[in-house]
Amino acid sequence: MNIRRSAVALAAATVVLGAAVPAVAATPSPTPSVAIPDGLYGTTDPTYDGVWRQSLALLAQRTTGVTPADRAVAWLAGQQCASGAFAAFRADTAKACDAKLMVDTNSTAAAVQALAALGGHRTATEKAVGWLKSVQNADGGWGYTPGGASDANSTSVVAGALAAAGEKTSEVRKGGKSSYDALLKLSITCDIGPDGGAFAYQPDKKGALAANADATAAGVLGVLGKGFVTTAGKTSAPPTCDSATAGTPSGLARNGAAHLAAAVLGAGYLKSALPGAEDQPDYGNTADAVVALAAQGATEQAKKPLAWLEQNSAAWAKQSGPAAYAQLIFAAHAMGADPRHFGGADLVAQLDATGPTPQATAKATDQSVGADADADADADKKDDSDSGYGVWWIVGVFLVAGIGIGFLISVRGRKRQP
Repeated sequence: MNIRRSAVALAAATVVLGAAVPAVAATPSPTPSVAIPDGLYGTTDPTYDGVWRQSLALLAQRTTGVTPADRAVAWLAGQQCASGAFAAFRADTAKACDAKLMVDTNSTAAAVQALAALGGHRTATEKAVGWLKSVQNADGGWGYTPGGASDANSTSVVAGALAAAGEKTSEVRKGGKSSYDALLKLSITCDIGPDGGAFAYQPDKKGALAANADATAAGVLGVLGKGFVTTAGKTSAPPTCDSATAGTPSGLARNGAAHLAAAVLGAGYLKSALPGAEDQPDYGNTADAVVALAAQGATEQAKKPLAWLEQNSAAWAKQSGPAAYAQLIFAAHAMGADPRHFGGADLVAQLDATGPTPQATAKATDQSVGADADADADADKKDDSDSGYGVWWIVGVFLVAGIGIGFLISVRGRKRQP
């Protein structure tokens, strides 16, 4: 989601491509430079993706009926700054956030989606949403950091957070502009050859738009007001790109879905945009595309990439860690598939094994975020009891140390410039 969507990045070259990480960050090191905190999912350096991967992991658990460990939720809640914002990672939460700490929209929006789904964190989510509204750009969108130029992935992950918190995305405006207006400016018209219908991450220096697969997956969810977790939309005819309908969110989403459907039609997966790796599958972006296609109602077009992921994603997910497992769970959930029987693997158990043992695991797999609204509402009434934990995105540019590769991504986190 992209960023979704915006995704855990590349560790050394190519095996972990496409895992979910925040929109702009340096690549998390496989050898931690800081101690892995108690309660945090994953074993790689959390400096650049700690909040992101924890948020996706907890959200995936909630989606599949798993009750996360208290200390896992406490760790995420305790990462929030007094302003309401989140940084990618705070090693010392006893120290107040200051101007030197880089807070960002992707970590904040991902945390909102997770904490809203878990329930009992209304005050925290309201503060986070308030901060997100305060850093909205004049074009209606969001950049990775406050004041940064709007990008499709950050705008979409924030739109998903607003929806998760009960906001109407069309009514969250700056200068009369909403997230839809920002995404419309980043969409490519249908008459531009094979790029038609796609979303760009951002315009280039000359203002030109280049199709970006993960930005497109994020954009589809963003204009629909959907977060990382969604169910399939109403099935309709195969999506086609039609500029005449781009003036509506559903039309813009359909155009984006048409581009994604064409991109996965042949091999069944999206390819990496990294130089020298044109033929390499991008697992994370493919998972994001499945979610976007399903959300738009293009479930027939999403079946092939979902089947490809079932057969080919195991090694990638194992190496990439909790955010990757979460992306696959979101894809399965969107298509009504069972994440506990995903190509012979139990994604839920594999995710659970990357962090603290959950309190409970439900056998049913049809649970979704917000399924128990009454229970969540009751938990929100007890919100102040969470204060003992402290005050609590694919999407951007990733740098791979030693080999000098930069790329854009999204969770879902997911982005890369082609």
